Amino acid sequence: MYTLITVLIFIVCILLVLIVLVQNSKGGGLASNFQSAGQVMGVRKTADFLEKTTWGLAGALLFLAVVGTAFIPRNQEGAEQSRVQQQIETAVDPTQVPNFPTTAPAIQTAPAATDTTK
Repeated sequence: MYTLITVLIFIVCILLVLIVLVQNSKGGGLASNFQSAGQVMGVRKTADFLEKTTWGLAGALLFLAVVGTAFIPRNQEGAEQSRVQQQIETAVDPTQVPNFPTTAPAIQTAPAATDTTK
């Protein structure tokens, strides 16, 4: 589900960028192409449509961002820990005194070879 919401966020972002680029800050943009008064969708209606679409996409982006936080995978069993956490847990304490055995192992000597040539 998290992946689906992330993909939807990317799609909304791309559409929002395209809609904003079509608009002109002076009220022109795509609306300036419709100079004819006989158009079904005139200059003013095009600007209203683009503005409403911009606000709708911005609202959808905000909604998806908030909903996406609810689906972030957290502490699932079997999930790998971060490498930093693994290094912390397996680190050797440099101030620890080495633990040597208190008794030395017995040294075994080989039995003396007997001379059988006599």
